[in-house]
Amino acid sequence: MKASFRKTWVMTSMSSDQANIVRTERGLTIAGTRITLYDVMDYVTADYPAKLIREKLCLTDPQVDAALSYIQAHQVEIEAEYQQVLQIAEDNRQYWEERNREHFARLAAMSPKPGQEAIRAKFQAWKDRLASKV
Repeated sequence: MKASFRKTWVMTSMSSDQANIVRTERGLTIAGTRITLYDVMDYVTADYPAKLIREKLCLTDPQVDAALSYIQAHQVEIEAEYQQVLQIAEDNRQYWEERNREHFARLAAMSPKPGQEAIRAKFQAWKDRLASKV
């Protein structure tokens, strides 16, 4: 791994000196965690309140406050990076969907293994029940 990837830049948040935002090879990350600001942005864009973000990501109040403060203070840059992350994720999804399309088609065309009829019927009934609720 290159030395530049190992290097991190610590940026103290406005609300707390203990909860920092660091730039790693994964992007802007909450110090001491593997949670990126892009993870937080997923919840922010879905209008989750800070308390729910804290619970969903298993963070402390100072960590959530630091992340939200950093996002607010650097809104334009964070939004631009977040859009890049979303585009990369979509590109990856499309790549793997295309790459596995033929494989999944072959699997779907295969006849079930003997002795699995009961479990397959049970699974299909469960799927039908879920579909009827939607």
